[in-house]
Amino acid sequence: MTARRTVMLLILVVLSLPGLIHCFQPLFTFDGNSSTHRDITQRAVLRKTAEVCRDIAASEGRDFSLTIDDSLSADKVQRACSSTGTSTILLSSVIFQTSIAGMYFSNAIVDVVFALSEEHHFDDETFQGGRDVITSGVSAVKASVKLENFVAGRWTLGRVCHTLQDFYSHSNWVELGNKAPYSTLIRPDQPLENLAGPSMPTCRNCTGGNCADNLLPDLLQQGLLTSGYFNIFSSAKPAGKCSHGGLFDQTSRRDPVGGISKDDVGSSHGSLHHKAADLAVNATIELLEDIRAAVGDRNFLRLMGLSQSSVLCFVIDTTGSMSDDIAEAKRVSFEIIDSKRGTQQEPSAYILVPFNDPSFGPLLMTTNADVFKDSINKLSANGGGDIPEMCLSGLQLALTAAPSSSEIFVFTDAPAKDAYLKSTITALIENRKSVVNFILTDVLVSRRRRRGIQGVNPRSMSQSDAQLYRDLARASGGQTIEVTKSELSVATSIIEDSSASAVVTVFQVMRSPGRPDNFTFTVDGSLRNMTAYITGASSLTFSLTSSTGVSQNSSQSNGPLASFTTAGNLRRISLNTDNETGLWQISVNSNSPYSVKVTGQSSVNFIYNLVEAHEGAHGDFSLKEGRPLSGGNASLLVSVTGSDTVKVTEVTLFDSSGPTEVNGSLQSMGSGNFLVTFTGVPAGDFVVRLKGEDSSSTSRSTTSSFQRQASTQIKTSGISVTAQVNNTNIEPGSTISVPFTVATTTNGVVNNSATGTFTVRANNDRSYTSTSPSTVTIASGSRGTANSTVTLTVPASAASGTDVTLTIEAENAAASDVNYAVLRFSVAAKVTDVTRPVCQVVSTSTNCPSSSSLCASAQWEFVANLTDGVNGTGIESITIRQGNGTLNTSTVAGASGENITVATYSASCCSQNVELIAVDKVGNVGTCVGQARESTTTAPVTTTAVNTTSTGGHTLSISRCLWITVAVSLFWK
Repeated sequence: MTARRTVMLLILVVLSLPGLIHCFQPLFTFDGNSSTHRDITQRAVLRKTAEVCRDIAASEGRDFSLTIDDSLSADKVQRACSSTGTSTILLSSVIFQTSIAGMYFSNAIVDVVFALSEEHHFDDETFQGGRDVITSGVSAVKASVKLENFVAGRWTLGRVCHTLQDFYSHSNWVELGNKAPYSTLIRPDQPLENLAGPSMPTCRNCTGGNCADNLLPDLLQQGLLTSGYFNIFSSAKPAGKCSHGGLFDQTSRRDPVGGISKDDVGSSHGSLHHKAADLAVNATIELLEDIRAAVGDRNFLRLMGLSQSSVLCFVIDTTGSMSDDIAEAKRVSFEIIDSKRGTQQEPSAYILVPFNDPSFGPLLMTTNADVFKDSINKLSANGGGDIPEMCLSGLQLALTAAPSSSEIFVFTDAPAKDAYLKSTITALIENRKSVVNFILTDVLVSRRRRRGIQGVNPRSMSQSDAQLYRDLARASGGQTIEVTKSELSVATSIIEDSSASAVVTVFQVMRSPGRPDNFTFTVDGSLRNMTAYITGASSLTFSLTSSTGVSQNSSQSNGPLASFTTAGNLRRISLNTDNETGLWQISVNSNSPYSVKVTGQSSVNFIYNLVEAHEGAHGDFSLKEGRPLSGGNASLLVSVTGSDTVKVTEVTLFDSSGPTEVNGSLQSMGSGNFLVTFTGVPAGDFVVRLKGEDSSSTSRSTTSSFQRQASTQIKTSGISVTAQVNNTNIEPGSTISVPFTVATTTNGVVNNSATGTFTVRANNDRSYTSTSPSTVTIASGSRGTANSTVTLTVPASAASGTDVTLTIEAENAAASDVNYAVLRFSVAAKVTDVTRPVCQVVSTSTNCPSSSSLCASAQWEFVANLTDGVNGTGIESITIRQGNGTLNTSTVAGASGENITVATYSASCCSQNVELIAVDKVGNVGTCVGQARESTTTAPVTTTAVNTTSTGGHTLSISRCLWITVAVSLFWK
């Protein structure tokens, strides 16, 4: 075993030991009184998002009545940020909650991936290293947003927040009496000052376990900054230096003993925990404000995931026989766009991926409906060569680009040429929790493809070809709709259904092989516009029974309970559930495979994430990558959305194709969050089903039982695949190595005596050059594990902000079991420009009347020069942050060859303040402020100011004033 793998294995071993985590707890705290990284991140995101919505509302002349404090919830912010306010349109916070969860899960994973990295936690007085982590991370976030890669941006942002937040727990910033964040940490052009020198003692021994006053008086009197040393292997540290403290910190056992950690209320300086947490919240808000200024309000809200509607995502076969399908995709997408444009239900983004043979892509992702219309309008059906096409390659692009829990529609009439990607696509479906629907045209009834038969399309798919798509749809909770070309317009009604607001899945089941069965589902008072979808053979029959006993069978296309249409294998049933809350039943009679799905519109829904525990007295949880292990325990973090009055009574892992159910043990974590533990989960495919009661006033009854079901399957595995990387940002032109470990498990535990050979597949969605072994072998005496490495090379031409998703899979020799690890990377060029744009105020006119009643009749003007310096990347944009005037810009050459952007702002004297935001090409932000002054003479008076250098983007003040009457006109000659 190489030295690197030995260290990696040792890290993995110690991570399972108690007390390792040495920061704010990542996700949960069980003392009931401490803040976690999850709490801190969520508080900051909600407050800053609300502030941005408030500012947008003010600029549009709308009311914004939400009180912005730490009592905010995602539901409250979602509703307050909705321009429709409390209208009758149903609002869902699922997308917003999912995005916030992505940020705090990536925050928490830092304690696993970078557990022993001092710079990621501001340990060992590594202030410069910690700030470098923040600087490079923030640069990557801004680059990702610039390319509209919001998923990658959120993932990177969460990690940056962890490091920033740890500063307040690990340093003595709080003990120095500071009440505001240390802004220099997010301003790399400012020097880190007042640091304790490397040889300066900073601590003394704690007395009897009391560490309240272990910081040396000289340190505090001089206002010097230090942080604790931490090491789990060695007690060595510089003489006189503070330790972090805690059970696993070996340095805290060496003089000076003890620590200065404020990770929780029980830490060495635990009495200051809440002050540290509050400062961490404010620092995170300050960081978010910097990103907001760089990317703009609209993109900032998209980065936070504040969206009422999901994306509209099409993956379309463009080969010669697809003209009808392309035309129908155009029709339905145009109809959705035109009917929802400007409303709360307008898609949050549009994604289009064409595929052919041998090409696929490029991927288009845009928020501009007209750009999407133009792109889909340009699609034409031609070429294709042999029958199979690159369908799964196109789908892979869509899955990695679309936000989690998106719904994707694939149009094709050909089998997949890249069927080898099936397990990769399945892994991405499970990882993203996205629903994939296949609309297949001209699938042959026979199981064998027929060629050359009169009247039969030679490109038609056989039943075995179509089975690949059925398997993928089933894994995602989607549907495989098989129709003729002439039936397309009826089948695509499901696309319009899914584009409605707040769509939830109430019940879903699949039977393969088919058998007659009865299915029940609960209709609650919050549900509207319920629809059932049944796919199956033409011989399938069904009946409905309402909660009051009224029945209707499939021979009645219009009846007392529903109306339905049929297209190919799809029956779309529009249910009439008015005043019919309670238990309904669908009975299906078929011996062929079929599926049943019941949806509706409701604000009440839930999200879930698999988490895994780090055992021990001070342990916690982090996001679980890959599949849970067969026979072992599984844990979910479940969050209920849309109601503060929901009482969850049951969370079940439900085998949608059979009778198996595993009931979870619920532990409330507050604010609608539940930690759900399942013991001894058997092998199989499961979905999450939630049941409970809702007594909200919006329900049509006082207390309403409800149920919701997740779409994506959770499949267990007997194989463990773990991969760790020491950096998630990759520079263009560089190669990264990803070590991974494969193990065989029994009842959820690694089988130390197991041997075997596994097939390895590594794929990335950018088609970047990659190397990986074709197999790995667990040899006798290797304690049941095999180690290897995947490399990934990013081309030098890759744009900063590009995201890359790498999937590593391991499959057993019998090809009966597979597991995977999914890793996310961001392409990030090395940060070389950290200087913020500099503002020099040139002039401010002061001809505003003193009487406010006369302000509308007068104008004032503000002129400033902004530059990014000779070595800067150049100013990319200047926008108005505050003010209701008009901004004009022009560019002139400076004396040293730098480009100077001249900003001229004019406004009514009724709006007498302006703040301009200047952003350079890598996202550094500078500000410039001006204020009109009342006229003291009968003639217009102008103030001219000369400003010294900008101090890292601080608001610039006028340093000296020269009162003149005609200098402005002369200045520009």
